[in-house]
Amino acid sequence: MKYQSRVIFGSGIIFSLIIGWFFFPMVLFKSESQPLQYNHKIHTGEQAGISCEDCHVIDTDGRFHGIPTVAKCAECHSSQLGTSENEKILVEQYVLPNLEIPWRIYSLQPDNAYFSHVTHVRLGQLKCEECHGTHGSSEQLRIFQVNRISGYSRDIWNASFSGMQNKSREGMKMDDCIQCHEQRGRKDGCIACHK
Repeated sequence: MKYQSRVIFGSGIIFSLIIGWFFFPMVLFKSESQPLQYNHKIHTGEQAGISCEDCHVIDTDGRFHGIPTVAKCAECHSSQLGTSENEKILVEQYVLPNLEIPWRIYSLQPDNAYFSHVTHVRLGQLKCEECHGTHGSSEQLRIFQVNRISGYSRDIWNASFSGMQNKSREGMKMDDCIQCHEQRGRKDGCIACHK
């Protein structure tokens, strides 16, 4: 009888852990759509030939502007160029009234973290793809997942609760930064980025 109780108890714990492993992320993270879809591939492909830096500007003083302003979009899209619903939304709801697009930012860092694009792109000679993967050639934006407790994007933390490497995952994780710095012989401590 004791053996059966232990088996049932052990099975219950294992079952609970398995269920929690799959359902906890669904409870912890909330999925949100971007305000409109954006096709990087159309913009960076052979026809348009726009580089990442054409829209994601780094000033001569090293300031990174991140997500382009609607004024930057208006340089090409002062009127609708194509027939897509997303471009119609872009022009009618954002460009013409001159309203900024409320993008959900996948890589928004916590207040105590400091990241310099100029250090990595100009001094470190890293290509955008080395950190951002295929995002620059994507045809649509993926769903934004936000942590219900912290309010930060899932992209800045490890997407896998198991801690196992998953090369298909999106976003840049702190583990990726540590690994890249170690490969380049950088032995920075936490204080280098966390001020």
